[in-house]
Formats: sequence, structure tokens, C-alpha cells
Amino acid sequence: MASTTPSQGISTTTIALASVATISLGFVGYALYFDHRRRTDASFRATLKRQHRAASKLASASAKAAEQTQKQRIRAAVQDATEEGFPTDPEETEGYFMQEVARGEGMCQDGSDPVDAALCFYRALKVYPQPRELIGIYDKTVPKPILDILAEMIAVDPSISVSGSDAGSAEPVE
Repeated sequence: MASTTPSQGISTTTIALASVATISLGFVGYALYFDHRRRTDASFRATLKRQHRAASKLASASAKAAEQTQKQRIRAAVQDATEEGFPTDPEETEGYFMQEVARGEGMCQDGSDPVDAALCFYRALKVYPQPRELIGIYDKTVPKPILDILAEMIAVDPSISVSGSDAGSAEPVE
């Protein structure tokens, strides 16, 4: 004998599907309306362009401010490292060099602050007897963003000589 009792009502699956379909239909409808308005209304297009320009100006200004902040951090880090001083004893220098390179590599691996990682490599560079060779090694092993920060640190510190030893003996070409 077949059941003659009515079903208990609408299932939750049906309600969920209807809700998703309604939301999707509303989204597609708004996208079509927005596209139509963008294509046909000149003042709406102008407003969109103004908003886009304002957003790009804001992004540019924030990028410039972030760059300035990083440059100030780099200058301060170089100044602090210089004020701390560097070891002069050959045995201490070797240990200090190995320690700073290891710290810098560790910071590169764990995703620490790139300025701090570059500062470790900078300190190692300061005590290394031939900085030009070490820069060549860094160029092959250190990630590019950290290498760029290290280059800025070297530019800030005039005491690091990265020019060749025979740079003064070159004859001018006529």
C-alpha cells in the first residue's frame, strides 16, 4: 500500500541549491548591468577612469614611501653595524665571518626580514680581506632581493672597495 501522507516539506538541499542559484543569478545580472552601463554611459566611464587614476596614484605613493622607509632602515642598519665595530684579530675575524654568513643563510632559508639577512652578509663582507671576490660568490648564492639590499648597503658605506686593484693603472683610450 502506498503512503498517502504528504512529504515533510522542502529539503535543506533544495533550499541551499535555490539560494546559491539566486545569488549566482543576482551576481550575473549585476555584471551584465555594470558592463552595459560601462559601455553606454560616458560619465560612468569617466568616473571609473578617475577612480582608477586615484588608486594608481595611491599605490605609487605607498610604494615610494615603502622604498624610502627601506632606504632609511638600510642606512640605519649600516650605521649601527659600523658603530658596533668589527673584529681585527685574524682568528676572531674568521669566526665572525663564518658566523655572519651562517646567520645570513639561515635568515634566507627561514624567510626572515631581508634587511636583517642582508646585514649579516654585509658584516661578513666588511671583515673579508677581498670583498670583490666575496661579492662574486654572493652573486651566485644569495637570493636577488637580498642581494639588491646588500648592494644598497655597499653603496651607503664608502669604506668598502669593490673596484679592482688595478683600476688606477688603466690607460685612457683616445
